[in-house]
Amino acid sequence: MDKFTKLTGVAAPLPVVNIDTDMIIPKDYLKTIKRTGLGKGLFAEARYLDDGSVNPDFVLNKPAYQNAKILVAGDNFGCGSSREHAPWALLDFGIRCVISTSFADIFYNNCFKNGILPIVVSPEELEKLMDDAQRGSNAVLTVDLESQEITGPDGGTISFEIDAFRRHCMLNGLDDIGLTLEKASSIASFEKTNEQSRPWA
Repeated sequence: MDKFTKLTGVAAPLPVVNIDTDMIIPKDYLKTIKRTGLGKGLFAEARYLDDGSVNPDFVLNKPAYQNAKILVAGDNFGCGSSREHAPWALLDFGIRCVISTSFADIFYNNCFKNGILPIVVSPEELEKLMDDAQRGSNAVLTVDLESQEITGPDGGTISFEIDAFRRHCMLNGLDDIGLTLEKASSIASFEKTNEQSRPWA
């Protein structure tokens, strides 16, 4: 998993509440267990018209937001089913951070396991960030996980809270496998001792 220390990028506004995982990545794209290639299906029902052509009115299809790295979204983001394909699709598209007033618990946890930083802010702070995000190509935010601050295009800052353990994992690029590998020497030592003391096992 890639480390998340400081991210500077265009923020796309998505002022919709209750965006569920089926909207994030429709069921038609769940036939794979690969984490790559799902970016094309991100918000597919909104990004594409019935004939398969690109919907020019959807925010991520607009030139200013096609390379967005941050998503500023409405309340209760990621509700619905627990599909891990949702954060996979966001990450494959290039989104490394989602900001909202609340997240569904399973989606929130899945984000950390896949290198996406979900940030909870107050409704007033979200309104300010949504306004910043609506500036098109000038909608550049900097998310600093070490200092736990979001800096807007006008230089204003918003502080956010992240659980210390999750913050440590994100800063160091540690997913569940990475955490286990941190203990590799201890595991090897235990296995060696166990083999010597219990050769029959």
